[in-house]
Amino acid sequence: MFGNSLPVTSNQDGVHPDLQRVLERHRAAHFRKPVSAHTLQAFERMQSIWSKAGQPPLVLDAGCGVGWSTLRLALRHPDHLVVGVDQSAERLQRGPAGADDNPANLLLLRADLVDFWRLLAAHGMALAHHYLLYPTPWPRKQHLGRRWHGHPVFPVMVALGGTLECRSNWIVYLQEFAIALQISSGAAVPVLAWDPPEGAALTPFEEKYRASGHGLWRCCADLSEVSRTGPHAPVLP
Repeated sequence: MFGNSLPVTSNQDGVHPDLQRVLERHRAAHFRKPVSAHTLQAFERMQSIWSKAGQPPLVLDAGCGVGWSTLRLALRHPDHLVVGVDQSAERLQRGPAGADDNPANLLLLRADLVDFWRLLAAHGMALAHHYLLYPTPWPRKQHLGRRWHGHPVFPVMVALGGTLECRSNWIVYLQEFAIALQISSGAAVPVLAWDPPEGAALTPFEEKYRASGHGLWRCCADLSEVSRTGPHAPVLP
């Protein structure tokens, strides 16, 4: 892939000074947002497929874009149901969504991630693996609340358990993400440089950023012991 992607620029130097305050506020409050009808329909479809498959371990590719990462994860986790969720139906149609030779454990859904995460938690459905691959960084200082670790849904994400992995080409995003995970779970989470071998990138963005000479980073946390009770449990209107 041609490497013509510009690096992330920001008016924020280092970890946001309000990060801990924002996290504590979100942990202390219930996030009450009506669940969209199309997300509830997508979730119920996933539930049905999961039940018919014998309730295998779940892998979530959150914000999967065109879905190529979901396909690669489905091949990596053949004994799991691997679910890719993206908000754009048009984007999903540009990937493997309609292919005839997809593995049986691959499922691509159009849904609102915020609602989908909350529905998983409300139904007690833990994740075995949880991937956030190159989320929109929202690099301006005033946009902390739009980053996933600064969003009110973050405690719910943590409560879903499993192995949560995030990758980004903006190290500040991952430094904040790792701090947020440590505050929320008590686990120390290192931020590591990531250099996928040629042809081994999980997403088109990862390959493009690599070809553009960007630094890539990842952090990975085992959240399997995090409780799914208390303030983490979502209240669904």
